[in-house]
Amino acid sequence: MPIAISLGFDPIWFAIVFILNMQMAYMTPPFGWCLILMKGIAPPEVTTTDIWRSVPPFVAMQLLVLVMVMVFPALALWLPGRMM
Repeated sequence: MPIAISLGFDPIWFAIVFILNMQMAYMTPPFGWCLILMKGIAPPEVTTTDIWRSVPPFVAMQLLVLVMVMVFPALALWLPGRMM
């Protein structure tokens, strides 16, 4: 975090971007821990292929939100700014 602060990034914004990025990482290869968990709790008739095929729309939405928060930091900083 000290490097992000020294580069001039808002620490709250940086943490939110990091969390959004990590959330997307749990749904994408090479591991996709969230998808492995889904396979463990899904009914037996749902295959791993079905789960992997369902992921792209969700990853696309998460990528769009990540890019929007990076381009428009006020989206991530509005609510914390109201609380402080």
